Amino acid sequence: MKFSKTSLLILFLTASFMSINAQSKTKSYTLKKGQAFDILFLGTKPETKEKLQNYFKTVFPVAEKVGYHSLPGYKIEETPTQGNYHPQAMILGYWDNLQGRKEFLKKIEEVMPDFHQERRNIWSSFNLTYYELKEDLSFDINPEKFNIVTAYWKKDNSSIKKFKQEWVQNVKNTGGQIRLELMDGNSPFGYYHNPDYLVITEWKDKAAFNKFYTKNLEMNHSSIKHVNQFQIK
Repeated sequence: MKFSKTSLLILFLTASFMSINAQSKTKSYTLKKGQAFDILFLGTKPETKEKLQNYFKTVFPVAEKVGYHSLPGYKIEETPTQGNYHPQAMILGYWDNLQGRKEFLKKIEEVMPDFHQERRNIWSSFNLTYYELKEDLSFDINPEKFNIVTAYWKKDNSSIKKFKQEWVQNVKNTGGQIRLELMDGNSPFGYYHNPDYLVITEWKDKAAFNKFYTKNLEMNHSSIKHVNQFQIK
């Protein structure tokens, strides 16, 4: 059974997020220097299926014309391990260049004047960070492993550097692997979610992660302003 790109997005962005990821295994991502990489954290309101269908029928063709490409994303079902934020999904995508990403927000308002309001009608949470890639980026994520997204906000540059070094060493010492590290992101007005350090780590299972988690909580967090951390599937 074949689906259009728009149909896949509609299915994926419903509250259940079940059909696309249930049978998937390792997902590989390859992006190029100069592209703009999107990471969205979403929470979908109940009974919005029809609104989602109308939204994507209008929005996706406009985005595609200026260089948007969807990528496999992930569900977030379990209670977060740190922080005060619990989205339902992490959505990934990219644009051919930063100009296209910025152009989209201008063009979509010409086609759909209530664009931002309609987003608020559909999603209880819509947080977006985009990264203009300074070099090629390749990574993979295996949903059958125990994968954790951690986002840190810093108090100052000097102290976060030491914290980050210790954090990464703790990951390695407890058997984890870093799948993705991102810094220097941006957020559009009205969708602010711009951590200073976002990292995805992979663990054999929950027990393996918990060994790191204990050490993580014992670290000196005086250089950290805020953290969000949760499992993706």
